[in-house]
Amino acid sequence: MTSPTPRDLTVTEVRLTPILVADPPLLNTQGVHQPYTPRLIIEVVTADGTVGLGETYGDTKYLHLAKPLADRLVGRQVGDLNALFVEADEVAVDASQVSGQVDVGGLRGVQTADKLRLSVLSGFEVACLDALGKSLGLPVHTLLGGKVRDAVEYSAYLFYKWADHPEGVAAEKDDWGAAVDPAGVVEQARRFKERYGFTSFKLKGGVFPPDEEIAAVRALAAAFPGHPLRLDPNGAWSVETSLKVAEELGDVLEYLEDPALGTPAMAEVAARLRSAPDKGAGGRRVGVPLATNMCVTTFAEIKEAFTTGAVQVVLSDHHYWGGLRNTQQLAAICRTFGVGVSMHSNTHLGISLAAMTHVAATVPNLHHACDSHYPWQSEDVLTERLTFEGGTLRVSDAPGLGVALDRDRLAFLHQRWLDDDGSLRDRDDAAAMRVTDPDWVTPAVPRW
Repeated sequence: MTSPTPRDLTVTEVRLTPILVADPPLLNTQGVHQPYTPRLIIEVVTADGTVGLGETYGDTKYLHLAKPLADRLVGRQVGDLNALFVEADEVAVDASQVSGQVDVGGLRGVQTADKLRLSVLSGFEVACLDALGKSLGLPVHTLLGGKVRDAVEYSAYLFYKWADHPEGVAAEKDDWGAAVDPAGVVEQARRFKERYGFTSFKLKGGVFPPDEEIAAVRALAAAFPGHPLRLDPNGAWSVETSLKVAEELGDVLEYLEDPALGTPAMAEVAARLRSAPDKGAGGRRVGVPLATNMCVTTFAEIKEAFTTGAVQVVLSDHHYWGGLRNTQQLAAICRTFGVGVSMHSNTHLGISLAAMTHVAATVPNLHHACDSHYPWQSEDVLTERLTFEGGTLRVSDAPGLGVALDRDRLAFLHQRWLDDDGSLRDRDDAAAMRVTDPDWVTPAVPRW
């Protein structure tokens, strides 16, 4: 019996394709989403002709770093990822692209060289795992040690939203309509549930005064009794406001995400919630867990957040953390310290959603539905969109990620990027808001 001929898994080419994809006018404490957002599609090609797909942020600062990292990958075996991560430390990062030289947990605007590298490396790692899985005939979840669930639960990601982008701004139309009050938020949630079957809801807050957002969450609780609810103001509130909201909504929130900015402020909120007197059966539960995707985004930030009890749930994001294997390491650390884990989402396409689903399927202690922006994205680069059923996404057992690239769509979205005058190649929610309000500046925090 003859042994099969080994396939040549040497990386011969890495293709980097920046694109602009349509984004609705979703509001947050920074401003509003621009009509198009940049993403980077990565293709890793091996000597045997296999092509692996990856996706990450497409802003200019990431593109500048992607090319030298891609050059270091060529000539390596596609599975030689540990060495690539080591080599990445030697790639210089333009000082103008870095703000802050050390990680300060949860402080908005801190962008270190390490965080930039990891965000780019995440796309390369996913592309390499996709290629390796395709070559070996194995799904990515098998390469990560095997799945512990056949489907991953996702949460509806609700936003305050304008009906349209500002007049005169070129943009794609959507059919979601406006959501700027509790009734609009509830209607948006109904449509999410009807279309995708989601049974938990997360509202992006920090947009309106806290009392208005409390009213929106109360309206959701009344419309969808028993459904897990989350509220995320992106650090817009003071400690006192955070405590007030926790007291008002403690009986209906699954968790409160990043109410105050920075690990010390979060630790104070958490400590005071723990020491709050029990309201009893007739009152509202105050001890609502705090979640974060801002205080803990690198391994260096874990110690302060965990030892001070600042967070009870970490929302991982494989882009922040450098890929799928680092996400598994984070989940293991969370399990060791008794901290819950779920997954954060930013504007992403199907490649990232597929990668997120594969790694989520391998995490035993994933006890909260994951976030996903994907339903908001009307455009994709896949031949077939991924489909939520009953609020879950089935884990593909096909080789690699189980998705295929639509080259015509990729070319179309890349041409949009080429045609742009540069104003949309870096996401800037404050600039988008200034189209409507010329005097807008990103509000200082705490905003309330």
